[in-house]
Amino acid sequence: MTVQERRRIPLTERSAAPHVCPRPVRLEALERMPLFAALTTTEIIDIEPRMQAHGYHAGELIYRFGENATSLFVLASGTAKLHRPSAHGQDVVTNILGPGESFGTLGILGEPTYADSAEAMAVSCALEISASVFRDVMDRHPRLALTVLDEVLHRFEQAQQTIRRLSADNVQQRIAAALLTLADKLGDPKGETIGLEFPLTRADLAAMTGMTPETVSRVISRLREDGIVDTGRRWTAILDRPRLEAVAQG
Repeated sequence: MTVQERRRIPLTERSAAPHVCPRPVRLEALERMPLFAALTTTEIIDIEPRMQAHGYHAGELIYRFGENATSLFVLASGTAKLHRPSAHGQDVVTNILGPGESFGTLGILGEPTYADSAEAMAVSCALEISASVFRDVMDRHPRLALTVLDEVLHRFEQAQQTIRRLSADNVQQRIAAALLTLADKLGDPKGETIGLEFPLTRADLAAMTGMTPETVSRVISRLREDGIVDTGRRWTAILDRPRLEAVAQG
């Protein structure tokens, strides 16, 4: 299949209706959740009924920056982004999440308020774990303490990597690196093409890379002209990953 043929193939559209995910999807998400990596399948099956499943429209907030931190969440289906206001009043996207990734926090973990806002990017389902349930799970399974510590350290390292990237890389490198990160986490390989089948806007990429939407548009246009990426309504495709990696490395 040629590049031109691939460019005419749209990626799968998402449903426009909110939903709450069925139990097999919820269990699969919990088993993929790093915080519960130390638990057996039987233990996860016992815990799952104590969590609340919520369906969200695209663009709907799951929680808001600065609210009291009362729950942990795990994304069971769909895509969500974490963003927070910067000192200049513009939102900064700190992460884009796929199924099995946890987000949010709890006062009992030393964070009294949410450090970001969580927003569904597509029709999504998230499982909510309240403070009381999480405390009980920790009491029943003390070995979870190590995975909780690992998760806290992982989030800290992610924040440090973002700071290093934004302070060191040029415009093209930042965008290429962001696209590669999303491809690794959420990409859907189809032959030589890697599809990102969720509505990734220029504003989202700008908020991830510390640039303006206009700058992002210019860089994406250049990448499209070079046959490295393609974009359409509600989808992005990486057509040539080796060349995109070369751009990211400068």
